[in-house]
Amino acid sequence: MNAKSGTPKKNLMFFSGRAHPELAEEVSKHLNVSITPQSAYDFANGEIFVRFEESVRGCDAFVIQSHCEPINQWVMEQLIMVDALKRASAKRITVIMPFYPYARQDKKHKGREPISARLIADLFKTAGADRIMTVDLHTAQIQGFFDGPVDHLFAQTLLSHYVREKYGAENVTVVSPDAGRTKLAEKWADDLGGVPIAFIHKTRDPLRPNEVVANRVVGEVRGRLCVVIDDMVDTGGTIAKAVQQLIDEGAGDVVVAASHGVLSGPAPDRLSSCGAREVIFTNTLPIPDGKRFPTLTVLSIAPLLARAIQEVFEDGSVTSLFDGNA
Repeated sequence: MNAKSGTPKKNLMFFSGRAHPELAEEVSKHLNVSITPQSAYDFANGEIFVRFEESVRGCDAFVIQSHCEPINQWVMEQLIMVDALKRASAKRITVIMPFYPYARQDKKHKGREPISARLIADLFKTAGADRIMTVDLHTAQIQGFFDGPVDHLFAQTLLSHYVREKYGAENVTVVSPDAGRTKLAEKWADDLGGVPIAFIHKTRDPLRPNEVVANRVVGEVRGRLCVVIDDMVDTGGTIAKAVQQLIDEGAGDVVVAASHGVLSGPAPDRLSSCGAREVIFTNTLPIPDGKRFPTLTVLSIAPLLARAIQEVFEDGSVTSLFDGNA
């Protein structure tokens, strides 16, 4: 006998970093699997140690980490987890990044600048990742930075469904905070039943990050409910000025909807006082109680992540989750 046949079997194992345990727990419940136990701690000098408490040999590993502040620590922890899985003979490693780190640095604006989004992809490929799963990339081109499959999930469906259910009876205009998001605004307009769109023409000083000058609104907003959409809100400067600009132009009311609530520094104060009726995020990033305010609504991305994980594990179609538009 020259060979011995065995019974092929697939084994899904779910792993979580320490950045956003609440999201990981929710995803694991939807998957009906438990998070694989691990030891993870920091040495006195800041170095990270990770060891899994169960055998991972031959498993289909899914490693989730939300890259919030301190972002470099959580990126490094996920890299170390991937390396540990590779060295422990996991069969396939899927890295789940609900928020892709360094996504805004996806091209060079001037000479001698890094393309850090590509560096992140290279780091995870070198560590041993076979596949990346992420939600609402800053630009879709980042998918091409990783040498392997990338599952680009869209939170837009979740957000637009919520807006349609709550505000569908009102005269809605979808507003892009800048000209670069008009394509996204058109998709939103289709989801909301063919409503009109508008955008805010603005200028930004490339030498002064996170500072925006809003100029004027292009489109019909007077007396209408304006839904301002974006992929992320960091310091809140762009969105707060956009809301104020719309109110000055006669908008009846303003709702803000974005996938990722980074909420750095003054963002909670800016958003709570900008005049928006409601600010809607998903929980791709943790939003602690100290950053929450009365008009904030947080929708869970966990069911979408769980369904995508199940499709990948069963070699199904992730595209089918978005009616063929993924």
